[in-house]
Amino acid sequence: MSRSRSPRLVPLLLALAAPAAWSAPSVLLFPTLGRPDSVTLQGRVLSEAPHGSTALSRNLRRLATTNVEGARVELSFQGMSAQVTSGHDGNFQVTLAAPPDKPFPAGSHEVLARSSEATAQARVEIIPDAAPFLVVSDFDDTLAISEVTQPGKLVTNALLRDADTQPVVTGMAGFYGCLGPEAAPAPAFALVSGSPVQFAPRVSAFLSRHGFPPGFGLYLRDMGPGTLSHYKQPLIRALLQRFPHPVVLVGDSGEKDPEVYAQIRDEFPGRVRAIYIRDAGHSENAARFQGMMLFKDPGLAAGHAASQGFARSACVSARFPSPTPPQAPAQARDVP
Repeated sequence: MSRSRSPRLVPLLLALAAPAAWSAPSVLLFPTLGRPDSVTLQGRVLSEAPHGSTALSRNLRRLATTNVEGARVELSFQGMSAQVTSGHDGNFQVTLAAPPDKPFPAGSHEVLARSSEATAQARVEIIPDAAPFLVVSDFDDTLAISEVTQPGKLVTNALLRDADTQPVVTGMAGFYGCLGPEAAPAPAFALVSGSPVQFAPRVSAFLSRHGFPPGFGLYLRDMGPGTLSHYKQPLIRALLQRFPHPVVLVGDSGEKDPEVYAQIRDEFPGRVRAIYIRDAGHSENAARFQGMMLFKDPGLAAGHAASQGFARSACVSARFPSPTPPQAPAQARDVP
C-alpha cells in the first residue's frame, strides 16, 4: 500500500539524482495468473529502459520514464502468438484462448513480449480448477517493510531502497510457503498492491530474493489521479470473477486493507474463507478486524491457518520451531 506523493517530490529528487543514463526502449511484462482455458497478458511499453548507479536514480527513472503510445507488441505463449498496440498510457492487454482440445497445462510457463528491439519475459501461472484456494496479498507492510504510516520513512523505503535492500517482514515467506492443505495442489498467489506498475521488476525480485513461493501474479497500481483511493477493489473483484476458487486475503492494518477486505467479503458471500491482517499500526479499534486474524508474529498466523486447514501442520512446525507465546490482544486476536 503506497500513499500518494507530492507532485513536486519526484521532479525535485530527479534534479538531485545522478546524471541520467538511459538505454534503449523497453517493455514491462507483468507476471500473471491464468486458467487452463485462457490467460490475459498485460504490460507497458516505455520510451527508455531506465537504469542508474544508485537505487535512487533507478527508482526515479522508473517513475519518470515516459510511456509509448501506438507501439506494436507481439506476445508468444504456449505456441500461440498475438499482436497488440499500446494505448495512450503505454499499456497493452490481450487474452489468449486455449484450443478446446488442448488446454494450457497447469503450472508456471514463460511468456515473451517483443516491441521493436525490446524484449521482455515473465511467468504465467496456470491455476487448475483443483487448486484449494487463491491467496490475495498486499505487499507494502505486509511482505515488505515500507512504513507507509510514516511519510519520511515511506519515501526512504520507496526511493532509496531496492529489491536487495528493502527489509522483509520476517516470517511471512515461511507463512506463505506453508499455505495449502495436506496432499493437495498448492494455492495460487495474487499480489494486489498500491506499489506502482513501474516497480513490477523490483517487486518480483524482492519476492524471489526472500524465498516467497514462486508464481505470484502481480496486480499493481497504475499511478494517477483516479487511483489515489479505491484502486484495490476493482482488481480483487476481477480476480474473484475470473477465478472460482475460495479466497484467503492477507494484508496489514496500516491503511485500508481491513476495510477493503471486509467490503470484498460482503460482496462475495461464502468466497472469503479467511482474512489475515498484520498489525502495522492503527490497530486500536477492534471493530476494524471483525472476523479477521490480527497478528504481529507470522508464526501465530501460520499456526491459526494450520488449525483451520489452510496450511500444512508439519510445514508450520518446521518453519516456526520455537514455541509461540499465547495470543495476547496486543499481538494477535482472532475476532469472532
